[in-house]
Amino acid sequence: MTQPRTTSTDFDPALRKLVIVVVLGAIMTILDTTITSVAVNTLGTQFHTSLSAIQWVLTGYTLALSASIPLSGWAIVRFGPKTMWIGSLLLFITGSVLCGMAWNISSLIAFRALQGFGAGMILPIGQTMLARAAGPARMGRVMSAVAVPAMLAPVLGPTVGGLILGHLSWRWMFYINVPLCAMAVAAAIRLLPGDEVRDRDSRLDLLGLLLLSPGLGALVYGTAQAGSGTSPTDIRVVASVLTGVALITCYVLHARRKGDAALVDVQLLRDRNFAAVNVLVFAYIGTISGLTALLPLYFQTVNADSPLRSGTMVAPLGLGAMMTTLINGKLIDKHSPRLLILTGLPVVLLGILGLTQIGPDTSNAWVVAALFAIGLGHGMIMPAAMSASYQTLQRSEIPSATTATNVGLRAASSFGVAVLLVLVQRNIEHRAPGADAFTTRVRTDEITRTLTHAFTQTYWWAVAIGAVAVVPALMLPRRSSRASTSTTPGTDAIDDRPAVSSGITGEK
Repeated sequence: MTQPRTTSTDFDPALRKLVIVVVLGAIMTILDTTITSVAVNTLGTQFHTSLSAIQWVLTGYTLALSASIPLSGWAIVRFGPKTMWIGSLLLFITGSVLCGMAWNISSLIAFRALQGFGAGMILPIGQTMLARAAGPARMGRVMSAVAVPAMLAPVLGPTVGGLILGHLSWRWMFYINVPLCAMAVAAAIRLLPGDEVRDRDSRLDLLGLLLLSPGLGALVYGTAQAGSGTSPTDIRVVASVLTGVALITCYVLHARRKGDAALVDVQLLRDRNFAAVNVLVFAYIGTISGLTALLPLYFQTVNADSPLRSGTMVAPLGLGAMMTTLINGKLIDKHSPRLLILTGLPVVLLGILGLTQIGPDTSNAWVVAALFAIGLGHGMIMPAAMSASYQTLQRSEIPSATTATNVGLRAASSFGVAVLLVLVQRNIEHRAPGADAFTTRVRTDEITRTLTHAFTQTYWWAVAIGAVAVVPALMLPRRSSRASTSTTPGTDAIDDRPAVSSGITGEK
């Protein structure tokens, strides 16, 4: 029996299956960026080592994740998305199992790096598959669906980590990845079509890789060191940041000469829409990442909460984000991403303004309401921004564009965390010179006021940085020129050549 021909506006079962495959693969890799954050003391005791050594369990994962992101665009073109998707998941699973079996701190750090290398390519590859399959008329809905794991990570990571440490061995923080990722691999093998379109002649831009990956890693390392308490003028911070900036600058000059054969095509930034979205996302993600790093610290230092409780206190942000994320997909497709972004940004900024009004006697209800408001706005902004970034691109540009966006996200996150954590430490030192307020166990009224004021002053900086995102948001098109296009699945307007219908069935 002949099935009716559907239009590209239909969210058909094949596309739903692709979304499930991508979410299954992405959720644990995103969660793993935060799940180990509550295990620093436990791992230090287990391995009888220093805090600085344990920090490399977190830093090694982040650096390897950052270094592998630039490879994803080329790897998709050369080997195909299905092959790279499954290969990255298997690498992540292998790293997870080895982390759980680690016998000393050195082996754990090495296996975390392996785990991070696989994780770095998973989300860019998943976003590329979704963008190719969805077309412009369904982009908002698929980006909303894939955004859910990112919304869950800040909430579930510390909570799940705390529960595991309270009832199981620390090794289960890594073993927990195995069954879910195994399901993702099985789903990918069964549901994803073969890689029929791949460029076997595509050559790796080796010089670009040698410039961009170490440059991004050095920049992330330097800003992470500054954010973890090292002085911004420390030689490790200054040398790392300057090295990272120099290498990335050299890469940009190299990529301009190489054009679309570069590892990441910087010429895409000539597209006004794509450039505006990336500037917006850099300012906004810097704000949100810094804020989500400050909040658990606030709860633990001012309220003396446990790591588990401080993690659960951030839950309203994630819950608010999930609520709007799940209902905004159709609005993005029907109207314009610009409308959702310019609606969400004031909500987020108002929520952060609420945090600036916190005092020593402020109830938790006020804080919860402010975080919930931030979450509501966040759920409007990120799916809309990701959808907007693909609006004016051709299908062949999607892998490179996705890689470029994820490189920017990683740099923005490290930048935001470093800036806000340095500012809060500076504010404390300014109001209480020489006081070790973060480690003082006795909380006098004066110390509590000092800590509270330091955080509220830093939240004002978060408002200022977040407000920068309004400018590029105003540059986005008022209406999507392609969202209203009604075409058949194989001829979406985002495409520049015939495509696989939904990335699942393999039918053309």
